[in-house]
Amino acid sequence: MALNARLDHRNPLVFDTHELGRRPGALQRLTRMIDAPKDFGIQGVIGVPEGAPVELDLRLESVMEGVLVTGTARASAEGECVRCLEPLELELEADFQELFSYPDADDRGRVIAEPGDDAEDDEDRFFLEDGLFDLEPLLRDAVVLALPMQPVCQEDCAGLCSECGARLMDDPDHHHDAVDIRWAALQGLADSIEDGDKDEMSGAEAGVDEKQEK
Repeated sequence: MALNARLDHRNPLVFDTHELGRRPGALQRLTRMIDAPKDFGIQGVIGVPEGAPVELDLRLESVMEGVLVTGTARASAEGECVRCLEPLELELEADFQELFSYPDADDRGRVIAEPGDDAEDDEDRFFLEDGLFDLEPLLRDAVVLALPMQPVCQEDCAGLCSECGARLMDDPDHHHDAVDIRWAALQGLADSIEDGDKDEMSGAEAGVDEKQEK
């Protein structure tokens, strides 16, 4: 991850590491309650509603390369059951750990990132900026990984009836009489023959009646 243009210390997801003093082994524990940002989860499936409370427990440890951030996020996620389409809510707990590297400085004190041998590796790295780091990208990834890709209201949810769309958990005995389409065609033919026989019988009876009258 490239250096951010400018981090705002007033942002609740931006943290200050100056108290660690770049002393390897220095440790800081933080607890913070924040409002969930927009699109916090798996879009269109399940996620933490924007503005919902998210509890953060963080452990900041100074190491030679930077600050190792270990933490847990807790929140309530909302979504829709993929089987019966009913709304659902689940308690989310997402663990994460990431190293935020110290950037190197040139002889004028300007902060620069030293490119690694592999440009793709640099893109995946997180950096400190003036002792600050932004937790949001890391937190988003952790939440997505902790959420179910196919949430269900309960493990044994039977889903919806494929015939009429009724929720099967509400009516365990719900069913439709299955008709084999091949037999249905024969039944239709039998009904037409039966109707024809009835017409012939009615015609024959009418002829007998006419003869009797004569």
